[in-house]
Amino acid sequence: MRKFLAVVKHEYKKIVLKWTFLLATLLFPVLGAAFAVVPALLFSIKGEPTRLVIVDPTEKIAPRLRDNLSKEKTTKKAAESPDETGKDLTAVRDEQIKSVAEKTGDSFNFIEYAANGKPIEEIKRELTGKIKDKEIDAYLIVPPNYDAPNTKFDFFSRKAGDIVSNSILERATNSAVRSQRLADANIEENKIPDFSRNVGFTKTTINEKGDEKSGEGIFAVAFIIGIMMYILLFAYGQQILAAVVEEKETRIAEILFSSAKPFELMIGKLVGVGLAGLTQLAIWIFSALALAGFGLAQMNAMGMNFSMPDITPLTVAYFFIFFLLGFFIYATIYALIGSMVTTVQEGGQFAMVPIVLLIFGFYMSFTVIRDPNSTASFWVSIAPFLAPITMPVRILAETPPFWQIGLAILLNSLAIAGLIWLAARVYRVGMLMYGKRATIPEVWKWIRQS
Repeated sequence: MRKFLAVVKHEYKKIVLKWTFLLATLLFPVLGAAFAVVPALLFSIKGEPTRLVIVDPTEKIAPRLRDNLSKEKTTKKAAESPDETGKDLTAVRDEQIKSVAEKTGDSFNFIEYAANGKPIEEIKRELTGKIKDKEIDAYLIVPPNYDAPNTKFDFFSRKAGDIVSNSILERATNSAVRSQRLADANIEENKIPDFSRNVGFTKTTINEKGDEKSGEGIFAVAFIIGIMMYILLFAYGQQILAAVVEEKETRIAEILFSSAKPFELMIGKLVGVGLAGLTQLAIWIFSALALAGFGLAQMNAMGMNFSMPDITPLTVAYFFIFFLLGFFIYATIYALIGSMVTTVQEGGQFAMVPIVLLIFGFYMSFTVIRDPNSTASFWVSIAPFLAPITMPVRILAETPPFWQIGLAILLNSLAIAGLIWLAARVYRVGMLMYGKRATIPEVWKWIRQS
């Protein structure tokens, strides 16, 4: 036992005390925060307003479009729309409305242009010339038959990549056309906002017990959990492969086998590396929860009501359990591959098998997210090799009965026991074999030996 613990300690410290481990562990939360904050900061930077010409032969759409893009109209629309819970707007939300209105209203400067009945091609040539001479930035041509099916509005701009301003203009144009359609139908102008008002829509999940919980955010959080499991299992499996091959190439295994049994060395290596992976996973999960809590508070303060799925301490415990199951399954496979080959390059060829299983499990997690109680979700969430990725996702989407979780743990534990038995027989002989890669008949012979 003392030798086994010594191996575990050595393998754990060898990974955890590396600067690469510390960098990767700390970099993940930093990158997560950056991906959440930086895009918002970049989009909040206010650029130069787009100098826009609107050519409207009908003289019906342009006035409505200018009105839709004005600060006054934007502020009024935002203030009149309650939040999803129907509560009054808070002071923080008022500030957000003001900020959005200012950015929207300052996105465009309208430039007058007299078409005077000119042909459309001549108008385009003149306005394109103005863009070329930097007198304007863009122009929009309203078709005379704006209400006809499949009619398109022609928009030309030198800022084609400004997706924010272009999106604002497109929404405002659609709103102007809808309003004019209602007006053409002799519907009173003051009733148009009521007809165009969106309905509130909440998504609630009901589990088999009839309990209700918010359905918002399940896909995003489940996707993050699935990809986190995939990355960790893949990375630490490759690390086991590289470590085994390195010991074989440098012939350290001969010295180690003289002081400890091959089985103790292999299990000690798996446990040590697994504890290192568990340490990293714990740091990532708690960092992700902290970042999610901070981001959620900021979003709610801005008036965007977004709720996270319920993540209880038991749910976090399940994540750790299934990570350990997945680690021992895939790490044992990688250790077996490492003892069969002579170089990391050769090991990479055989490593395609566990990689394919990991990718398949990751993609099946999308099936689980869509319908956690389907027959397919049940089987992939208990199946060995797949459950370490799919079951945590299923637990997050909708916690299955405990017997299904227990069955998944039991089946995967049996798979680990079988793989360790198989790998131990190959490991004790393969680690002392040099010069050539083991063949399948040789591996089968090692397995049959008692």
